[in-house]
Amino acid sequence: MEATLPGHRTMNPCPVWEQKSGRVYLFFICVRGHVTERQQVMSGRNAARLCLICSRDAGCSWSEVRDLTEEVIGAEVKRWATFAVGPGHGIQLQSGRLVIPAYAYYIPYWFFCFRLPCKAKPHSLMIYSDDLGTTWHRGRLIKPMTTVECEVAEVIGRAGVPVLYCSARTPNRCRAEAFSINHGEYFQRPALSSQLCEPPHGCQGSVVSFRPVDILQVSQDPHGRDASPIQQTPLLDSSLRLGQEAGPLSESWLLYSHPTSKKRRVNLGIYLNQTPLGAACWSRPWILHCGPCGYSDLAVLEKEGLFGCLFECGTKGECEQIAFRLFTDQEILSHIQEDCSSPGKDSKPTEN
Repeated sequence: MEATLPGHRTMNPCPVWEQKSGRVYLFFICVRGHVTERQQVMSGRNAARLCLICSRDAGCSWSEVRDLTEEVIGAEVKRWATFAVGPGHGIQLQSGRLVIPAYAYYIPYWFFCFRLPCKAKPHSLMIYSDDLGTTWHRGRLIKPMTTVECEVAEVIGRAGVPVLYCSARTPNRCRAEAFSINHGEYFQRPALSSQLCEPPHGCQGSVVSFRPVDILQVSQDPHGRDASPIQQTPLLDSSLRLGQEAGPLSESWLLYSHPTSKKRRVNLGIYLNQTPLGAACWSRPWILHCGPCGYSDLAVLEKEGLFGCLFECGTKGECEQIAFRLFTDQEILSHIQEDCSSPGKDSKPTEN
């Protein structure tokens, strides 16, 4: 079978694994003919369809294509110049919810009955299912900042409270970060991270969460004093702070992959954040690949302490080949040099 619709081309694969049933859901978009994203944005006429196929046998066979455009987007698609999922991976939350990252070029203004596509602006959002993939819904657009391709990871905070972390591409030379406490239906106002740079026009990046074997039970500032809860959670606004109970700020760490240069897509880096709900504390990157690189996707085998990274790379251009690298948690810790700033300060991104 072919994962496409008649007269369309397939783009932006984004799989998610449902652990209870063992099913793999593969999301993608089907775009009519040879219509480009730019043409859709400029005209305000969407040519994309939201599609899904499912495998019950670990990818050996697949279902027929299911068009979810009407079910998930409905009449709102009239305000979307175009949209896409991923590319990358979706996740299953602790609650069982399946989450697929996506973005849409939203047209906020109309002149009488005419669209004004020149005002179309991209915003990230989540597509989710609470019934193990039977039905799917969409969350709110992440506003007001321009955000495009994104990935999410669930961080387990104080007393086991889950928070959904979103890392999104922007044209602002820095990555955007946002948090949700309702499993991705709504995110707080995103903030730019000066520690995570973007090349001109940005680039897709990947993020995963994992629970390390040993977690410090007391969070301290650089001078050895116990850090106050307010200092520890500047990335969460007042409506999303997780309470003041004692215990570690987060039981989860984050791993992030992305080109490390502000000037061009080169030198794929792996960044570690040991306090994702606290003050910005991304490590300096461990360079996984020197030279041109592009999109990437991370995977984690938590119990085995293994990580995998699938990425675009080359010698002259970033799209010459697709490579895969397997590495361990010990390799990460041995290569990465922590450069955690005190609250209110940021480390400078790598310049190349």
